[in-house]
Amino acid sequence: MLYILPETLRTPLAFIIVISILVFIHELGHYVAARWAGVHAEVFSIGFGKALWQRTDKRGTVWKIGWLPLGGYVKMHGQERPEDVPEAERANWRIEHTFHHKSLGRRAVVVAAGPIANFLLAIVLFAGLFLVSGRPSVEPVVGGLAAGGPAERAGMMVGDRILAIDGISVDSFGDIKRRISPRAGQETDILLSREGREQMIKANLGVQGDGPKAVGLLGISGSKTVFVSLSPWEALIGGVAQSWQVGDETLGALWQMISGQRGAADLGGPLRIAQLSGEMAQHGPANLISFIAVISVNLGLINLFPIPVLDGGHLLFFLAEAIRGRPLPPLAVEYCFRAGLAVLAGLFVFATWNDVTHLGWFTWLAKMLG
Repeated sequence: MLYILPETLRTPLAFIIVISILVFIHELGHYVAARWAGVHAEVFSIGFGKALWQRTDKRGTVWKIGWLPLGGYVKMHGQERPEDVPEAERANWRIEHTFHHKSLGRRAVVVAAGPIANFLLAIVLFAGLFLVSGRPSVEPVVGGLAAGGPAERAGMMVGDRILAIDGISVDSFGDIKRRISPRAGQETDILLSREGREQMIKANLGVQGDGPKAVGLLGISGSKTVFVSLSPWEALIGGVAQSWQVGDETLGALWQMISGQRGAADLGGPLRIAQLSGEMAQHGPANLISFIAVISVNLGLINLFPIPVLDGGHLLFFLAEAIRGRPLPPLAVEYCFRAGLAVLAGLFVFATWNDVTHLGWFTWLAKMLG
């Protein structure tokens, strides 16, 4: 139904749906793990600020929806460090249900459960799409040739089906890229099928990049995408594999940014997510669901980064506590949290700046001002 709405309504509504689902699942992971660990959850909030809706369940947990849909949280009983809470307030704690009085292992499980829930969501969504629609696969068929490229020089033609590269069979266009990339500048044997007849050709691969960054190029583009029907078990395996691939590509892109192999212009924030949410919603539910799965993997990975304030930062503190045999000094924790907040604030500002420039708002404003 979202695709029939005008863009001014579709984009913010799709963004709210995407963020709300991701945040709810993330916080639900914390909540379920807290229940398992015997920790009482005082508040379960989707969004921040004044509550638009709330109710209290029979366990005393307040469930609410805040007016600002940019996150959420689960407030656990005794989540604060005892030394940070006035003695009069600590006297009302139910020790057996407080977070800080649980074992180190149980606390770590509660913290890690949020990102894990995001990974599980991605697996379920991808698996569901594969089960209903089939797994998309680009056939290993030549759909186009780069003029003067290695494939054209070797005599390949549009419509050729590639069967094997250097004796290793290929089943999809992605397999071709994986076989070609590490063979920069090498002579490669390619077994292909043309009009039902197999033939072997040799191609001298091109090179993109320098030194260890160089990748091999064949100079072909893919053909049509087909959807392969899967059984429930195959769909589940495919969901796991797809989620792993998304995570691997995300970490690879981040490492390229850190190492200087790639610019940081692709780093996006809430505005970019909102824009893409609207675009995916315009192309139908399947595209929006796939987008939610991709962002869910990214959210899970980001929350595992060892930055104080994030779940990964808490896990890092727990690791230090396990090594030292006691928690870090309060002052050290406070400074770490301040540094973590500064890092996150800087990343948020940078990502938002990228979003604004990417969306062309400055150009639009300049035109408006004449």
